[in-house]
Amino acid sequence: MANITKKVSWSSRDDDPAQGEGTPLLNGASGAARYTRQFSGGSIFHIGRLSTVDLEEDITTQEDGVLSWPKEIPHNEKLLSLKYESLDYDNSENQLFLEEERRMSYMGFRCLEINRWVVCGLIGFLTGLIACFIDIVVEKLAGLKYQGIKQSIENFTEAGGLCISLILWAVLNSVFVMVGAVIVAFFEPVAAGSGIPQIKCYLNGVKMPRVVRLKTLVVKVCGVICSVVGGLAVGKEGPMIHSGAVVAAGVSQGRSTSLKRDFKIYEYFRRDTEKRDFVSAGAAAGVSAAFGAPVGGVLFSLEEGASFWNQMLTWRIFFASMMSTFTLNFFLSIYHSKPGDLSNPGLINFGRFESDSVTYNIYEIPIFIIMGALGGVLGALFNVLNYWLSIFRMRYVHRPCLQVMEAMLVAAVTATVSFTMIYFSNDCQPLGEDQSEEYPLQLFCADGEYNSMATTFFNTPERSVRSLFHNPPGSFNPLTLGVFTLTYFFLACWTYGLTVSAGVFIPSLLIGAAWGRLFGILLATITNSGSNWADPGKYALIGAAAQLGGIVRMTLSLTVIMVEATGNVTYGLPIMLVLMTAKIVGDYFVEGLYDIHIKLQSVPFLHWEAPATSHSLTAREVMSSPVTSFNRIEKVGNIVDVLSNTSTNHNGFPVVNEFIDINEPGKICGLILRSQLIVLLKHKVFVERAHSRLHQRKLQLKDFRDAYPRFPPIQSIHVSQDERECMMDLTEFMNPTPYAVPQETSLPRVFKLFRALGLRHLVVVDNENRVVGLVTRKDLARYHLGKHGLEELQLAQM
Repeated sequence: MANITKKVSWSSRDDDPAQGEGTPLLNGASGAARYTRQFSGGSIFHIGRLSTVDLEEDITTQEDGVLSWPKEIPHNEKLLSLKYESLDYDNSENQLFLEEERRMSYMGFRCLEINRWVVCGLIGFLTGLIACFIDIVVEKLAGLKYQGIKQSIENFTEAGGLCISLILWAVLNSVFVMVGAVIVAFFEPVAAGSGIPQIKCYLNGVKMPRVVRLKTLVVKVCGVICSVVGGLAVGKEGPMIHSGAVVAAGVSQGRSTSLKRDFKIYEYFRRDTEKRDFVSAGAAAGVSAAFGAPVGGVLFSLEEGASFWNQMLTWRIFFASMMSTFTLNFFLSIYHSKPGDLSNPGLINFGRFESDSVTYNIYEIPIFIIMGALGGVLGALFNVLNYWLSIFRMRYVHRPCLQVMEAMLVAAVTATVSFTMIYFSNDCQPLGEDQSEEYPLQLFCADGEYNSMATTFFNTPERSVRSLFHNPPGSFNPLTLGVFTLTYFFLACWTYGLTVSAGVFIPSLLIGAAWGRLFGILLATITNSGSNWADPGKYALIGAAAQLGGIVRMTLSLTVIMVEATGNVTYGLPIMLVLMTAKIVGDYFVEGLYDIHIKLQSVPFLHWEAPATSHSLTAREVMSSPVTSFNRIEKVGNIVDVLSNTSTNHNGFPVVNEFIDINEPGKICGLILRSQLIVLLKHKVFVERAHSRLHQRKLQLKDFRDAYPRFPPIQSIHVSQDERECMMDLTEFMNPTPYAVPQETSLPRVFKLFRALGLRHLVVVDNENRVVGLVTRKDLARYHLGKHGLEELQLAQM
């Protein structure tokens, strides 16, 4: 095992030697285990042992009985957090499940399929309504803000006192951002950011706490409105994707656990497997609503999120995306008093490129590829800077009040920088009849002219992107574009990661469109053949794609999104080449932005393939052991004790035949989950009660679905002393056919089986089919390729 690099992390205190290998671990080891399987060659087997690092004592300090916050919270991205649990994407085919499936007729299954289409339609419709609400409110509030500031600037330009306009701008930005930051930091922190990393983790099989709650949706929508109106370098597209996912998770269950309302519909879909598919549809509907790209939304879910895919799911997701786009456009057309006009593609209206300005020559392809490489380098720089900034925030800006203050500071600085850039800019452009600027500022320009720098800063980011795409040649001088690119690059990098609801798509597009248009202008100047490079808008489009691809590392889905959003197929091939180049170049330096933030959260995320050099590891070396197991007929007191053990958080238990020896494992005959055991205890499903004269209702799958997804804690279930002596028969409720692998199975094979089937537990057996270990998500996620080969992460109580 010489090729394994053991990553030794740190702790706030010395490791307790008394814990040792008896340290209780998630889904794996337990000091009170039923048995302990020992192997020869302890050094080889030791690599399969999970080691933990306790960070809790660094989080709070206590002096004189008064709890105080630390100045610094240490962080190490080389750890995996124990707080994240897995989702059960594999159906438990116990007797109850099989009986229900066998009773269902062909028409019953057809009705279920129709209901899936109906739910996807509802998801698209509601996501479109939310997008319409966000767009209208942002347009109204931003319009009022910019009109007020514009009026103030015009009044004080000649009379003096422009500092008052600056203060007004900074105060308005700070107030809006303060509201958005307060509701996120104090009410629902999971609503911070774009939400795309969290949705990626959820679809990957990680149970992200509170990520698809109704409260999260409300805070997300209100927060993104405040962020955009507050003038931050943010976009609405990421929050729309998160919002669509939350809508999908709620609608598909036919009830709201937050509001405690059950509509008694779609009860069959109350399980992780079904919810995962609907969340995929919701994420796609969010993309479609943001960009007007139904096909791009489907590909986004496939490329960035979904861990499972089939043909029927593709069509249902496409239906949800189409419904989302149609709903948004329909209601926006009514709002704008154009009932017959459905031309607005989505929240992010890039506008349509005219046919005479979208042509390109073959000899421009290498130039586009060079732009893709430049986008990859700039994207990598953006990600590296944001990574170190995020580390700083996690260590020092961890209190909600500090997070709100930082957001307000960024808002004020953004307004100050914008005002300064506009004030010192002398790029004056004629105000023609066909100009499309929403809030043109004259400032110190002559009559009939407007300040070109204001076109980029004094606007919402979406409108600024459209201006860079479609304004005629000569609308911006190179200095304006260069200064704006440099300034906005650092503002966007500083902004992403604040405790506000915000996305990174539009800021990335705006940065890329600026330097792309600058690239086209300089190209025409250098070659002295302006007619060949007549339209700088096409270079703005290529630059926007290159910058966004260099930051988020999307390829196929982003190509289709850009094509659908601009309404032009001509540039499909160049955009694809640019995005591939940006991804290849960017990946050489650092990971994509979403992957970086997933790693910073210490999430046990499983990629598509196992590490390339992991064939030397076997299931025996990576599994968690010893394992807590139960007999088919188990004593209630033993079950309660295992579930109540606060030092463990086991969520799956192998069911074995009777033990011959307490030190000898039994043969596997099933697997039962913690959630199932809690429901059984709640309903007192004991053997003695079934044999008594007291009538006891037969437990059904509905009882488990009604408790899903917030199963009650074991502490809320009362079990009397007499009931502790009763027995519980697990045969009917356990999964009698769990997936299992021999202990000599290679890690890549274990990984492929676990990842492809969306498992939560994978039992490891010996050659006599006896349980020797259990493979969980964290056992696989802790191995990754580092600078020195295969490295092993450690688990931490974070």
